[in-house]
Amino acid sequence: MNVVAIGGGTGLSSLLRGLKKEVGERIKNLSAIVTVADSGGSTGRLRKAYHLPAPGDIRNCITALSESEEVMQQLFQYRFKGEELEGHAFGNLFLVALSDITGSFMTAIKIASQILRTKGDIIPATLDNIHLCAEFSDGKIVVGEEEITNYGKEKKARIKKIWIEPENTLTPIEAIGRIESADMIVFGPGSLYTSIIPNLLIKDIRQAVERSNALKVFVVNAMTQPGETDGFTAYDHLATFLEHSGIKKVDTVIVNTKMPSNSILKRYLEEGQEPVIPDIAKIAKEGFNVFAEDLIGDKEDFVRHDPDRLADLLMRVYYNYALLS
Repeated sequence: MNVVAIGGGTGLSSLLRGLKKEVGERIKNLSAIVTVADSGGSTGRLRKAYHLPAPGDIRNCITALSESEEVMQQLFQYRFKGEELEGHAFGNLFLVALSDITGSFMTAIKIASQILRTKGDIIPATLDNIHLCAEFSDGKIVVGEEEITNYGKEKKARIKKIWIEPENTLTPIEAIGRIESADMIVFGPGSLYTSIIPNLLIKDIRQAVERSNALKVFVVNAMTQPGETDGFTAYDHLATFLEHSGIKKVDTVIVNTKMPSNSILKRYLEEGQEPVIPDIAKIAKEGFNVFAEDLIGDKEDFVRHDPDRLADLLMRVYYNYALLS
């Protein structure tokens, strides 16, 4: 089958690590459509200097899908220390240099993917230098992905509306083709307002998803995110995604039911994050198919979906859907 994952951040790269193991087995073609609206850190500085789409999430996805030697993966994620290069990731600089040499950000991604031998294709949501904008419940309009999250944290304000500028931005034809030929489209996990929804704010992507006959799956985050989804339940994540993305419906919702250990939970609570309440019945009453399982890892110091568990569940979700279709 053909699988398309749409999102960004650590959530998407974690998902891809699990799905790549199915490529050549249960997955024929795997494609990641990645947000390029990031404005923070190394990515933000390079965007301002070179007026390119954000390379950071692209870099993470290339590494996640890589089958190259571990040293190459470490090299791509390496961050410089000191003076002007402080905080820059080697992979970001590599993509920017390739873009400058070839004259094409898309070509740079393809070359980097060949070098790191990725088991799947990484496609930026757009090749335009877009900016994410949000209006908050206090009336303030904030521009920039990092700035939006920081404002929400500082002012404890809710995001009321979110959009991209320019609003008429286009998406690569490769992305449209992959969506239209997909058997399953996966949204999330990841930052709801700043990694997942921005992709669907691009009209071409949103319309392609709406036209697609693929099984559409929404993966709910395991933890809330300060400045974006404070206090959100699983149902709140789903309802917000549908409201702001413009997607009329999804077929299946995946919810984590496992609580993190007390020591890890205490640290997250101190940082203003809490487990997302799995209000499964409320989602089911709205007519969605719900798969609720223990999906977070056991050994990590961070609460995130275990790549293998999530990938295995997605395979079971698809084949269950295929049997009933």
